[in-house]
Amino acid sequence: MCGIWALFGSDECLSVQCLSAMKIAHRGPDAFRFENVNGFTNCCFGFHRLAIVDQLYGMQPLRIKKFPYLWLCYNGEIYNYKQLGKHFGFDYQTLVDGEVILHLYNKHGIEQTAALLDGVFAFTLLDTANRKVFLGRDSYGVRPLFKLLTDDGFLAICSEAKGLINLKHSMTSSPKIEPFPPGHCEVFDLKLNGKVASVEIIKFRNFKDEPQHAAYDSVEKLQAGLDRETVKRNICLLFENAVRKRLMAHRRIGCLLSGGLDSSLVAATLLKLMKENNLPYHLQTFAIGMEDSPDLQAARKVANHIGSEHHEVIFDAEEGIQAVDEVIFSLETYDITTVRASVGMYLISKYIRKKTNSVVIFSGEGSDELTQGYIYFHKAPSAEAAAEDSDRLLRELYLFDVLRADRTTAAHGLELRVPFLDHRFTAYYLSLPPELRMPKNGVEKYLLREAFESSDLIPKDILWRPKEAFSDGLTSIKKSWFSILQEHIEQQVDDMMLEKSAEKFPFNSPKTKEGYFYRQIFEKYYPGRADWLTHYWMPRWIHATDPSARTLTHYKSDA
Repeated sequence: MCGIWALFGSDECLSVQCLSAMKIAHRGPDAFRFENVNGFTNCCFGFHRLAIVDQLYGMQPLRIKKFPYLWLCYNGEIYNYKQLGKHFGFDYQTLVDGEVILHLYNKHGIEQTAALLDGVFAFTLLDTANRKVFLGRDSYGVRPLFKLLTDDGFLAICSEAKGLINLKHSMTSSPKIEPFPPGHCEVFDLKLNGKVASVEIIKFRNFKDEPQHAAYDSVEKLQAGLDRETVKRNICLLFENAVRKRLMAHRRIGCLLSGGLDSSLVAATLLKLMKENNLPYHLQTFAIGMEDSPDLQAARKVANHIGSEHHEVIFDAEEGIQAVDEVIFSLETYDITTVRASVGMYLISKYIRKKTNSVVIFSGEGSDELTQGYIYFHKAPSAEAAAEDSDRLLRELYLFDVLRADRTTAAHGLELRVPFLDHRFTAYYLSLPPELRMPKNGVEKYLLREAFESSDLIPKDILWRPKEAFSDGLTSIKKSWFSILQEHIEQQVDDMMLEKSAEKFPFNSPKTKEGYFYRQIFEKYYPGRADWLTHYWMPRWIHATDPSARTLTHYKSDA
């Protein structure tokens, strides 16, 4: 996990512009470089490094002697760089996995390059010989990327939107800052006058398709057929491989552990593979909650079962409320469920950075969207409708759960890894018939749970533990995080303020006091940028006005 920033076509002093790059320093606390491009006085790169691999040669922009005309600035991990290097005979000059992008581009061009990458990434590649600039982002947008492009040829990119605000440029109005779409590349011409023009946007990947890089995967071949036993075996095989490839790191690995199905499967599989690979340290797992929270109790049970070095972070209502302001600044969103669910992840990431030496952090993000884990899926009118909504959620991950997970960990200089969003794993799961993937016998994620039934990875009651609403699992059984927030916000937002919300906030007007409260904080930091969020996250098929699972009749808390 790093922070990337670049400008092309700027008429202003680049050293002054560099101040904007410092706004994302939290993403790379180990080193910083600001570099002008030789012979191109209006182009520069900024890079904040979190050193995970190749301590010596890992600084960016990355350049190698073989391709002196190529400048690469990227944030991510390319898990199949060794397989690609072996297959194509690439002679790597560093241990940096991203170097493969330079070799692939030289051999195959940008579209094929992006399609062959197995990993998570956001990059900008400058080809000075052909005067081209390329942007690219992984299938699910696990690694963030924002773009600013003006009509007069000024292009700026950054890992977070905050690094693009208040840049100096010739336009009098504020240009639009927008997230770069996942699974796409964009090609720009760098004109002789130094200005930039977009030439082509390429969709290089559909997350439902079998990835092109699958031909070079070392995973054992899957069995053919759709009988249930074959499907279950393939799910287990692909999931284990998704975790295995993400062990690539020269820093200590840890895992968030809520005690739910997803994080428990990740932690248990991770510990098993770490032992097999004889890593020189023990797995640290991390749980957060208030005193007597169901999540803390469940996570403790899983940690005891798998034998991890377990850490518990206890927080109280006041600490949670006080964190909301910083959380919204870090997230760059005012979406209700995203903010609500980010506080715990933000606080536990803060603890990990201050109290431990784990830097690479695994988590269970993506599973709910992929395996239809949200409780509202019980209300789906058909298996086909459920499958369509699962696709929608996956397409929008970069606006919600993936955004939350990235920003809350990156705010404290941690690198997030999410095996449930492995492209090979998700492509297989989504290829299964819709009726196999929907809830069964009143249990969501039935197929995923059943796949691991015969293993002893996690306790059986955890494997079949019903999904908790975040506010219930995280906090005390006496009072939920949902209730704590409502009580506090009731004192901050009165009825008249909410009644006039559409006048004050005509775009995405808040419909609840909680939404109004978050929007006020967002506008304090990012005035006029409400369009970064296209819509609020809401469950389907139930006419919900609040994203909480507590509004669903099917929902039952452990409490």
